[in-house]
Amino acid sequence: MGAEQQISLAALERFCRAAFAAIGADKATADGATRAMLHGTRLGVDSHGVRLLPHYLKALEGGRLNRNPRMKQVGGFGAIEVWDADHAQGAVGTYHGMARAVTLAGQFGLGAVAIRNSSHFGPAGAYALAAAEAGYIGITFCNSDSFVRLHDGASRFHGTNPIAVSVPVAGQQPWLLDMATSAIPYNRVELYRSLGVELPEAVASDVTGRDTRDAHLADMLAPLGGMFGFKGAALAGVAEIFSAVLSGMKLSFDIDPMGGPDFATPRGMGAFVLALKPEAFLDRAAFDAGMTRYLDVLRGSALRENAPDGVSVMAPGIANGKSRRNVAKTA
Repeated sequence: MGAEQQISLAALERFCRAAFAAIGADKATADGATRAMLHGTRLGVDSHGVRLLPHYLKALEGGRLNRNPRMKQVGGFGAIEVWDADHAQGAVGTYHGMARAVTLAGQFGLGAVAIRNSSHFGPAGAYALAAAEAGYIGITFCNSDSFVRLHDGASRFHGTNPIAVSVPVAGQQPWLLDMATSAIPYNRVELYRSLGVELPEAVASDVTGRDTRDAHLADMLAPLGGMFGFKGAALAGVAEIFSAVLSGMKLSFDIDPMGGPDFATPRGMGAFVLALKPEAFLDRAAFDAGMTRYLDVLRGSALRENAPDGVSVMAPGIANGKSRRNVAKTA
C-alpha cells in the first residue's frame, strides 16, 4: 500500500466530471452523480463516496445506465407525481424527484414523488439534505438488490434499503438522518474488503447464515438491531413498500445484483421522495424555535457514566459544518 495522499475536493470533482464526459455521459448525469458522490466523500462516508465512480462508469459503458436519459412524468395527482428516470444513474432521477417534491410542497404544503426505472443512487441523505437546504423537511426511501437476511433468516431477502430524513435548523446545519436498515451498508463490506479490515461483530453472515467478521466470507448482512433485528427487518419493509411497491418497480429479491456480471441490462429500481413545508403546519418562527430548543437541550444533556473522554451528546447530521471535509485521502 502506498503512502497516504490528500486531494482537494475541487480537484476530485473536476476529475469525476471529466470521467463522465469522457465516457459520453450527458451533463445532467455528470452533475447528479458527482454531486451525490461528493456528498458522501465530504462527510467521510467513503463507502458511498467517490469510490463508486468506477462502478458507475462501468454501468454506463455496459449499457445498464443510460448516458443521455430523457426523464418524463408518467403519473400524478395533486401534490403527487410519478417520474420515469429512463434508466438514468440513480442520483439524476432522485435529485430531480426531490426538486419536484420541493416545488409541489411550496404549492400544496407537501410534495411526494415516486421515481421509476432508476438505479443505485448512493447516499440517501444527499436528497433529503437537498430539501432541508431549501427550507423543507426531506424524506427519502430506496430499495436495492437482496443482500440482507431477515431476523433469524438464513437467506438474502431485503436490500440495505436506506431511509433518510433531513430537517432545516435556523442558523445551523440541517438535522440529518441517513441510515441503512441493515446492520451496515453493503458498500461498507466492499470498503473493508479493499482495506483488509475485519467487520464488526454480528453485522454479516456467511452463505449458511452464520455470523462472520471476514469481509471476504460475508454473503449477506444482518438487519439493523442485533438480537432485536426484527425491528431493522420491518424498517427495511417500509423502505421496500414506499420505493418499490408504490413505484411499481422491482422488489429487492428481483433486482439484478449491483456487482454484475450483467452490466448491460437496466435494473428497474424505484425510489420515493417526500418534501414537507414547515409553514404548512405552524408559523415558521415557532418551528425554528422548536428545532433550536430541541437541539440545544439534546446537545446539553448529561453523558452516561464512563463515556469516552472528549465525547459529547450529538444530534444526527453535520455538527456545525465540522464534519465537512475539504480534502479526500487516498492510499
